[in-house]
Amino acid sequence: MTDVVRAPDERFDGLPDFPFEPHYREVDGLRLCHLDEGDGQPVLFFHGEPTWSFLWRKVIPPVRDAGYRCIAPDYAGFGRSDKPTDLGWYTYDRHTELMASLLEDLGLHDATVVVHDWGGPIGLRLAADRPDRIARIVVMETGLFTGEQEMSEAWWTFHDFVERTEDFPISLLVRNAVARGMDDDVVAAYDAPFPNKESKAGARAFPLILPTSPEQPGGREGKRAQEVLRADGRPMLVMWADSDPVLPFRVGEAFSALMGVDPPIKIENASHFLQEDAGGEIGRRIADWLS
Repeated sequence: MTDVVRAPDERFDGLPDFPFEPHYREVDGLRLCHLDEGDGQPVLFFHGEPTWSFLWRKVIPPVRDAGYRCIAPDYAGFGRSDKPTDLGWYTYDRHTELMASLLEDLGLHDATVVVHDWGGPIGLRLAADRPDRIARIVVMETGLFTGEQEMSEAWWTFHDFVERTEDFPISLLVRNAVARGMDDDVVAAYDAPFPNKESKAGARAFPLILPTSPEQPGGREGKRAQEVLRADGRPMLVMWADSDPVLPFRVGEAFSALMGVDPPIKIENASHFLQEDAGGEIGRRIADWLS
């Protein structure tokens, strides 16, 4: 087992608008954290890069209060979960397997998955692999990486920056990708899980493991998941920010068309981390759709 960093509990004291209690599992020698709020049919919230379950703090209450059980995991390397320090430890398969174990350990069936950013490749693949457990899907600012997708010059610049930057600027990435600004205590909450540069290996790894050709690890799995979900007709709600410079609204329209579902709902005055900009609205829309 690689060396692991566990963020001290006191780093999570006093987080703004985050009254949720952590729940822990032991998996393959790692302590993994998730939130578990409310009762009813399960709704799983899969975060992306470089965030953690804190991202969902405004979205969860309307869904929970509408009578659903809201579960939001922190991946290995993120949030309150343990953080292996070896960059090579992190793979698409491993992230997916660890989240599959959450479904198994909690005995979840008839679940809805809500995915954002890297939560898409993980959660959508799980939906394709486990239709007996996942019945509905909500998609925001994400898709499936098949290796066929075109990567912009800006993305390659970011990829190269990540590759050479050990002390990854976590909160700066989030702060620069919201439309309505962020208070300093919210910015600090995104840095809280990372006490040192060694703890940031998981956040650094995500851009480096994204398949940029069909032959790379993850490309074939992403293509298969895409084909399964296009064919099986499970209900899918797509929401997309109006001002995401990385994944503009037209990408959401193309994804919806590819999957054969209704066009995306446009979230106004929102950027890539639209949960920060319009979390309450997003939560209400999910609750209304589920109802």
